Amino acid sequence: MNTRVSAFTLIVLGFGLFTWLFGSVPPTFAGTDIDATARKVSPGLRLLEELETVITDLAEEARPSVVSIFPIQSLGRTRDGSGDRVPNSAGSGSGVIVDPQGHIITNNHVVGDAAEVEVRFSDKSKLFAQVIGKDPDTDLAVLKVTADHPLPAARFGDSAGVKVGQWVLAVGNPFGLDRTVTLGVVSGIGRENINLSRYENFIQTDASINPGNSGGPLFNLRGDIIGINTAIINFAQGIGFAIPSNMAKQVMHHLIAKGKVVRAWLGVGLQPMTPDLAKKFGVDENEGVLVNEVFERDPAALAGIKPGDVITKVDGALVDTPNKLSRLVAGLEPGATTHVEVVRDSKRMILQVALTERRDAVVTASIPQTRSDLKLGIDVQDLTVGLAEKFHLKENRGVLISKVETGSLAQAEGLREGDLIKEVNRVDTGTVGEFALAVSKVKRGDTVLLRVLREGRAFYVVLKPADP
Repeated sequence: MNTRVSAFTLIVLGFGLFTWLFGSVPPTFAGTDIDATARKVSPGLRLLEELETVITDLAEEARPSVVSIFPIQSLGRTRDGSGDRVPNSAGSGSGVIVDPQGHIITNNHVVGDAAEVEVRFSDKSKLFAQVIGKDPDTDLAVLKVTADHPLPAARFGDSAGVKVGQWVLAVGNPFGLDRTVTLGVVSGIGRENINLSRYENFIQTDASINPGNSGGPLFNLRGDIIGINTAIINFAQGIGFAIPSNMAKQVMHHLIAKGKVVRAWLGVGLQPMTPDLAKKFGVDENEGVLVNEVFERDPAALAGIKPGDVITKVDGALVDTPNKLSRLVAGLEPGATTHVEVVRDSKRMILQVALTERRDAVVTASIPQTRSDLKLGIDVQDLTVGLAEKFHLKENRGVLISKVETGSLAQAEGLREGDLIKEVNRVDTGTVGEFALAVSKVKRGDTVLLRVLREGRAFYVVLKPADP
């Protein structure tokens, strides 16, 4: 089916090209008998044949570097200590050789927990490969085979130059069909929130990707690897995703050098910027990400970043989602100093942050989309020692939500019993009295910004109180 779709696409393109060149349907299509030699020298046919040659030459050049990968299951040791090894076809996938020395890049989910895999080459030979390293955060893995001759290798291209609409070739081994080639275009770039990995910046393509293609390369028409195919949307046709080559190359170098990926750490909790939050914090809609927590003695805290700051740029690169901020920081080296632009109290400033090595993932609060058409709907009380123990709070001061009204705005925003309110409209509130005073200052029609603590994590919520 994939081959038919690609061939049909070429036929349609060719037909349109002929019509454009000649202003009518080609004579052979209309049934007119013309000389075969004349057909061959027509500009339209020559152009199509040149295009066809580019694609067939690319496929011929690319296929030898693509391998089939089968994780190994050990069935016990033999007398010589080598053990019985059986390929696990259920976890099979694709990979691509990236240097003559035998380094192969593929997906982490293809390798799984295997320490060794069987690699099958285009000449039908087989070798066992060592797993050099794996990175679940990007779903990449690097293997190494030892051969007695240089291996056919593909080269990395620059994924930063990928454009929507450009032609691409996906090569892999779907359903055990070795080195299947499919042609398509780049349908989108910078795709995230697909929930496939921690750091997402996918290239979307309609070049057919099927089970078994995972880990295989996505080539441009120059034969450069611009992506590593990683996933499809099962219920849709023509929607596949590839990890950009620049990300894959950086991860590969870390895995080869250190066996793991070392990433920088900022030390903040984040949440997306909604329209209501943007108004409260003095930024444009969809500009920046909101810092809801700053971890003590971590780089952000030492640089002066505070809860309520909106991070808009990192080293000049625009930030519009928590995922992008995480990706930008993770791409830097621990020990590097980065320039972070923040908006605080509607004023912009640039802070220098000395990054350290990541200990854990950047925290992203999961907050429902803001609504502002319902009542506030919460009861509050002062925090006591007993309540702090009941709700596992380490705080000794704050306003505890003791009840959330069913169907209220508070419930719609995800607030629940046991949440601790720490701020109202950027003012600390340690008691019910302070909370009531802060809320009383809100004018009719205005919204209320709450900073809430839950299970050691903070987030912001915008609510609209009911009219008196």
